[in-house]
Amino acid sequence: MKILRIVILLFVSCFGLSFNSMAQTKPNIVIIVSDDHAYQAISAYGSKLMQTPNIDRIAKEGARFDKAYVTNSICGPSRAVILTGKYSHKNGFKDNESSVFNGDQDTFVKQLQKGGYQTAWIGKWHLESKPQGFDFWQILPAQGQYYNPDFDMMDGSKKRFDGYVSNVIEDVTEDWLDKRDTAKPFCLVIGHKATHRVWLPDTTDLGKFDNITFPLPHNFYDTYTTRAAAKVQDMTISKTMIMGYDLKMFGSEENESKDGNFKRMNAQQRAKVDAYYKPIEAKFNQQKLTGNALTEWKFQRYMRDYLSTATSLDRNIGRTLDYLDKHNLTKNTIVIYLSDQGFYMGEHGWFDKRWIYEESFRTPMVMRYPGVIKPGTVSNNFVMNLDIAPTMLDAAGVAIPKDEQGQSMLPLFKNKNVKGRDAIYYHYYENGEHSVSPHFGVRNQRYKLVRFYKRVNSWELYDLQKDPNEMHNLYEQKAYSKIIAEMKVELNQLIDTYDDQDAKKILLEK
Repeated sequence: MKILRIVILLFVSCFGLSFNSMAQTKPNIVIIVSDDHAYQAISAYGSKLMQTPNIDRIAKEGARFDKAYVTNSICGPSRAVILTGKYSHKNGFKDNESSVFNGDQDTFVKQLQKGGYQTAWIGKWHLESKPQGFDFWQILPAQGQYYNPDFDMMDGSKKRFDGYVSNVIEDVTEDWLDKRDTAKPFCLVIGHKATHRVWLPDTTDLGKFDNITFPLPHNFYDTYTTRAAAKVQDMTISKTMIMGYDLKMFGSEENESKDGNFKRMNAQQRAKVDAYYKPIEAKFNQQKLTGNALTEWKFQRYMRDYLSTATSLDRNIGRTLDYLDKHNLTKNTIVIYLSDQGFYMGEHGWFDKRWIYEESFRTPMVMRYPGVIKPGTVSNNFVMNLDIAPTMLDAAGVAIPKDEQGQSMLPLFKNKNVKGRDAIYYHYYENGEHSVSPHFGVRNQRYKLVRFYKRVNSWELYDLQKDPNEMHNLYEQKAYSKIIAEMKVELNQLIDTYDDQDAKKILLEK
């Protein structure tokens, strides 16, 4: 036995192998989930607003998905879909108003654990229950804070970390990677707070875009003609964006000191932030803007803070990629970056998300998988956040549970003859914040059909080929009656496929 051991050691030494590399044939997995990051603000998607070199790197070395969508455009529900591979009506987390994630249900990370993976979730969680299925977790309470964030720890305690949240999340991530069991493959989910409201940049990024005047989207002053649900929403930059809370124009030292984001800053952080915002506020007060001039001023401030916040996000994604390079993990690690949904950068006069309209329904998604995805791939297949779970299980060689509703994306890269979805289904449930009416609908390659209910009862149809910005509701036009009938058949088929009894009941109502 001793001689055999010596022979094996010599063999390993001669061929430059290690027992760990021999044992680990399954790919590591890193999933980076941001919050409210618009594809319109990512240079890999052709954005001229800013450069995102690190997100772009993932796309360049892997694939960019140009038709990636979510099932329900809101923070918590999107994460529940990613974990379970099931629509909101199946995983039980429909909204941020009242839902609590049932951690006892199956998730792809639990299946990976059974398959020998170490699992970790670090950063924003936002599912109102403690994570299950993770060997390690350290999560932000609720939405988390940008400066000196608190974390819920595995031992039940709460701990405050000094620094800016994107940097702190990456620091914790690298610490876990340093301490992990290198004999096992790992699945790591990094949940970033950025770029969620209130768009508070790191001190190093303050003013980064102040020399740029951003063009107004062509439909910035949309009047929502023929769109009943859009007329009653409450998410416009003009009326809903708050001068103090959102734009840091507090009007007094007292109001600023009461703000939760500013109260947590240390003296050095506060001094840098004040040195930036106070001169802006002083100039703003002198201008005495009203009407469209005020609205457009708010838009510029929003864009500058949002994009500065996105800068730190991209920088820390770069730190993750650099860590993988430095530790020789790149070649055997899948990296996916996506947002929990899309976001409005002034289109229709809006910020926020929620709608089935393209800016919020679509999400940025890029994926690198060396040896499987050809660098520079651009996918025009319909994919969804619903597909993350089965894709990761497929890559790991772990059986995909039959009740998962997503589809593995890997066949799209392994076989050119594989045809993706013809159409995708969406259902949004919240009936409170921003007065967005609950709705569900179907999108195929050309048309989109939507049914609004509760707050507004109406139908909408869009020809995305002629009207990509969804400005003209065609539902009442007789010329489209045949298309509407066909789309309703497609909608009913998807409702049956995904067993959405809530939507089925609404369609049966008069």
